[in-house]
Amino acid sequence: MKVVTVKQMERIESESDASGHSYAAMMEQAGRSLSEAIESRQVVQGADVLILVGPGNNGGDGLVAARYLSQAGARVTCYLYRDRDPAEDENFRLVLEGEPRAVLAEEDEGWAELRELAEEADIVIDGLLGTGTRLPLRGALAEMLAFLGPIIARRREKGRGHLTDLVPRSMVRCDQAPVVVGIDGPTGLAYDSGELDPRTIPADLTVTFAYPKTGHFRFPGADAVGDLVVADIDIDPGLAEDVDLETLTPRLVSAWLPERSSEAHKGTFGRVMVAAGSVNYTGAAYLAGASATRAGAGLVTMALPSVVQSAVAAHLAEATYVLLPHAMGVANAAAADVLRDALEGYDALLIGPGLGRERETTDFLEGLLGGHERQRSMGFLRSEGRSRGGGSLPPLVIDADGLNILADLGDWPERVPPDTILTPHPGEMARLMGCAVDEVEADRVAVAREQAGAWGQVVVLKGAHTVVASPEGRAVIQPFANPGLATAGTGDVLAGTIVALRAQGLGSFESAAAGAFVHGLAGEIAREELGAVGMVAGDVLGRLPCAFQRLGVN
Repeated sequence: MKVVTVKQMERIESESDASGHSYAAMMEQAGRSLSEAIESRQVVQGADVLILVGPGNNGGDGLVAARYLSQAGARVTCYLYRDRDPAEDENFRLVLEGEPRAVLAEEDEGWAELRELAEEADIVIDGLLGTGTRLPLRGALAEMLAFLGPIIARRREKGRGHLTDLVPRSMVRCDQAPVVVGIDGPTGLAYDSGELDPRTIPADLTVTFAYPKTGHFRFPGADAVGDLVVADIDIDPGLAEDVDLETLTPRLVSAWLPERSSEAHKGTFGRVMVAAGSVNYTGAAYLAGASATRAGAGLVTMALPSVVQSAVAAHLAEATYVLLPHAMGVANAAAADVLRDALEGYDALLIGPGLGRERETTDFLEGLLGGHERQRSMGFLRSEGRSRGGGSLPPLVIDADGLNILADLGDWPERVPPDTILTPHPGEMARLMGCAVDEVEADRVAVAREQAGAWGQVVVLKGAHTVVASPEGRAVIQPFANPGLATAGTGDVLAGTIVALRAQGLGSFESAAAGAFVHGLAGEIAREELGAVGMVAGDVLGRLPCAFQRLGVN
């Protein structure tokens, strides 16, 4: 699903209107979809619904929704920030002729009626300002939100979900009182940058139309969106063909994932080598290898310093093992030749989880990558394996300490074969780029896309709403922002998931993007069952099969 800027959305709507699918038709569908989204989560019959109606199209969407919610049995009051002329506004005229009440802010002295409505509402729908919002908010509107926010805050229970309807899951009902619903988003959200006015009232549910906006995935605004629903309003998808940013949907990921034939054998689903672990970090190796098995690889082999093999094997019986020479429990330079000799027939190699950053591990990685030189032929980069072992490396995923070691090598982009998958968190990305973390976080999509092109690698920039970018400029934002994943070891699970899909034949970009989606979905399943506090990486690992099942892969 495309992710659009405000200007792109305005252009798409304008072209849709010009082609015969009018603004009026889009507004009618938007209001109906808004009502349906609320009804799917809340009992609206007999509920008190307060709709805050702004002067623009967002307010018009709210007026349409007022009719549908009223027909569903809700007691609806439309509170108009500015008056509308029923002779010129068909939706307002229909409200006045129907069951919903209409209250004008200019006639509500001291916002006395607004206070009463907010104190009694079961559902508050924010249709004050939409995608045209300019910050900071000023004047009477800012004062209204400053007045209303504390009233709602006192009534709401703590905590809100962040799972979006782009994710397949069982429906979770909102139980806060009142439930706050944003039309496109909460008033005070900047829809391109994700900036947020301090008076913004956070939403429990946001219903946006046709496509999500970039600000829905950028912080701090993303934290005020709540559950995100994208409603179809019958806009021709061809109008968004030139949009170059996407978010993944279950349907797209399911189409990428390999089928599991009944006549398969273990060789069918790929052979993975995981070079990981050291005496201080046995858990990282275990999590990476175990997740590769749980993500469907037919055979997983762990290349470990011999001194840690027994600790990992005690928990990972499904893997086979290659024992690496070591110095004081970390792989050393001699381990590179041992690993190269063992790689024949393997379909993908993961390097990095728990390796450590000692001089010996740097020698190991340099020795492993040293035989790969990029040469330019007919204008294209290609890699030739000229290793001491005589063979080229299989497709690579480099994670964790592997990335940290690369960052210490000034010419690392020339050492790594093209289309390798790099999986940095923001700190590792900053080290690879030689910049501050703030520069990475300022525009995660732009940074991931630019560096993927510059390095010729697929970049998985981890974090809330992980970004995956290809050297060709394609980029996707993951729909997950789960604080339960902010714990040690979840990155190792992600790396193992990605390398398993790469071994099963997916391309580098698809492996990275689908692996991040499956991992994020497994995290959401764990949060549904356990809550975010106390989630550990093993909880995500154990729910990878459930994530595949929800995506229709059995």
